[in-house]
Formats: sequence, structure tokens, C-alpha cells
Amino acid sequence: MITFQPDKIVIFGAGKIGRSFIGQLFSRGGYEVVFVDISKRVIRALNKRKSYTVIIKSDVEEVMNILNVRGVLAQEEESVANEVATAGIVAVSVGQNGLGGIFPSLARGLKKRFEMDDHAALDIILAENMRDADEYFRRELAKLMPQGYPFDRLVGLVETSIGKMVPILLKKDIETDILRVFAEPYNTLILDGKAFKNPIPRIEGLAPKENMKAWVNRKLFIHNLGHATAAYLGYLDNPANVFMYETLAVPGVFNQTRETMLQSADILMKKYPGEFSCQDLTRHIDDLLRRFQNKALGDTIFRVGCDLMRKLSPEDRLAGAIRSAIALSLPYQKILFALVCGFHFRGTDENDLLFPGDVEFIRHFDQGIPHVLSTVCGFDETAHGRVFGEALEIDRLLGNA
Repeated sequence: MITFQPDKIVIFGAGKIGRSFIGQLFSRGGYEVVFVDISKRVIRALNKRKSYTVIIKSDVEEVMNILNVRGVLAQEEESVANEVATAGIVAVSVGQNGLGGIFPSLARGLKKRFEMDDHAALDIILAENMRDADEYFRRELAKLMPQGYPFDRLVGLVETSIGKMVPILLKKDIETDILRVFAEPYNTLILDGKAFKNPIPRIEGLAPKENMKAWVNRKLFIHNLGHATAAYLGYLDNPANVFMYETLAVPGVFNQTRETMLQSADILMKKYPGEFSCQDLTRHIDDLLRRFQNKALGDTIFRVGCDLMRKLSPEDRLAGAIRSAIALSLPYQKILFALVCGFHFRGTDENDLLFPGDVEFIRHFDQGIPHVLSTVCGFDETAHGRVFGEALEIDRLLGNA
């Protein structure tokens, strides 16, 4: 006999964000935290220790012990479905490439829950940093649900804006403790207050918003855009630098990154009139630049800049901001400069290896800037001829003509 457990959260993904952010917030808020993951080593360690540590990296290091946790192996679909069916709330943080693998278990859990109580709604926090995540989840889950299932009444798809920075763990850190994770002090989870079907959990750190699309785009076009800009400008300034704080210590890189973020802020203010003020966004930008320079965090240029096929794609941080600027008849040249710098990013990890997807990007790059703009960034040479011309001129100024 299985029963509802209102103070239980099931988190798909026991990775960096799952452990350091979502799991930490809900554990400290009094919830039992059940992680679902494909890693047998991680699940085994969770079930043996029932806890893990988050190391907060700042001027003063803090160690947080996260309690009341356990794990279920993702491959055990029946067990996962039972956990979902009885949960008070669910969260997903597996990364976009892993989403396809979780939908069957999630759908099975929703069916079981419906059989137990056809009025028991379930909210799912989408901690994925993807635009229109709610629409994507609804489309994919609805395919797996029985005809007549009242999806809109019983499933709350709660979009989020994940602003917490969590660096890549080095091999030696993982070998020391597979569950330990490093993170910055920032601990605010912005989420869609209108999407919940049940009352919003009274958890410290949750920040519900009314116009969630605007806040998702604030994250993408201010935080993500600024981070990528600093990495790409910094790499070209000195490819030998490893850490974000090193590149932002260069006044030219810092100032140009800030100006690029401010140009994107103008786009957001016009796109969402009344939602953001110039003062608020400027304060946010300066706070982000301070956080980007957190030396204790040890965040790398490689982590921030890699995955070029995604980060330079049509709707992502740089190309997406340029598109919005064009639609609103606003300047975008500083953002385009950062985009072209991104074309030349060749950062590598601690083993001197490229991110796997960046190898594919380099194959596109070898066919020329116009090919990258059309194939990777999704611009049309006829409709966006000015972008092509300006990008080629920027590339010439960078010395790559």
C-alpha cells in the first residue's frame, strides 16, 4: 500500500544543480529529498550516507550538511513511478540531453497518482534553464498519458530561472567525495508563481514571479549572455587564462562585458515594458559581474564558454538577443561582437580536451563565418544581410580575415 507523502520532493537528476540548489533548499525546508539518477555510484552513496555536503565558496567558506536524502536508480522505473505518485512535489534537473529518458517514468507516476486520487494535482519544478520548458514538457508528457487525462487540471509545470553558479568538479574532488559539490552563496530560485496547482511551498529561497517569461529571458540575456561574453572576450585576450576571475581582472574585458550586458538590458526593457527598470537591471549586472569574479568559486573559462553548438544557437543567449534587438529596432553591435568572438573560442578542460560538441562546431567554422551564421546561429543571409556584413567586418578587425 502506497500513500501520499506531502513533505517529499522527488528530484530527477542528482547533479550539481540538483544537489547544491534544489535538494539543499527543500532539505533545509523540512522535506525528504529523493534523488533519481542514472549513476549507480551516486545512488549507492546517497542511500548509504543519507546526507551530503555543499561547500559554499566565497570570502568565507561554509560547509552545509544536507540531511534526509536518499536515492532511486532511474532504471528502476516502477520504483521511480511509485515515488512520483506519492510525492508532494517533483523537480527535474537532468540537462536537456537527458530529458527524453525521464518522461516514461514521470508519466507512469502521474498515471499511478491519478488512480490513487483523481483530484491529486502534482507540481513539477523545471530546473532546466531552457526557454518554453513548460510547453516542451507538456507536449512530451501528454503523448504518454491516457486519452482523457485532465493534464491541465492536475499537472503544474513550473518554469524556473536558475541563477546559481556551480563550477565543474575536478577529478580529484570527485574521487575525494562523489557527493560533495561546490557552489556560490547565491540561493534564490526564481520560479513561475502562476503555474502551481497546489499552494507554493513555504521554502526559504523560493521567489515566485508573475511574468515568468520575462524573468527567464532576464537570466538568458543578462546572466548567460554576460557570462559567455566574458569567456569569449577573455579567451581571445589571453588563451592561457583558466579562471573567470582572471579574465575579468582585465579592464578592457570587464568594461566591454558590462557594456554588452547593458545593451542587452535595453532590449529587455523594451521587450517587457514596466517589468524591469534601468536601475534594477544595472544593479543586477554589477552584482553578476561581482559574482563572476568570485575567486574562491574557481569557475573556469572552459565551463562558461564551451558547448558552442548550444550557446551560439538561434534562440540562445547571443543570437537570440540579436534577433530580439532586430525585431525591436535596437542596437546589437556589442552583442554581435561577442558572438563572433565566440566563433573563435577553443577552451579546453583540465585534460586539455575540447568539449565534445565543440569539435562539431569547429567543422562548421572551417566552412567560414557566413556558414556558421546560417547553420549554427540560424540567421538568413537575405533577411539578415546586415548581420552577415557586420560579422565579417568584426572578424576582420579581430585579425581573422
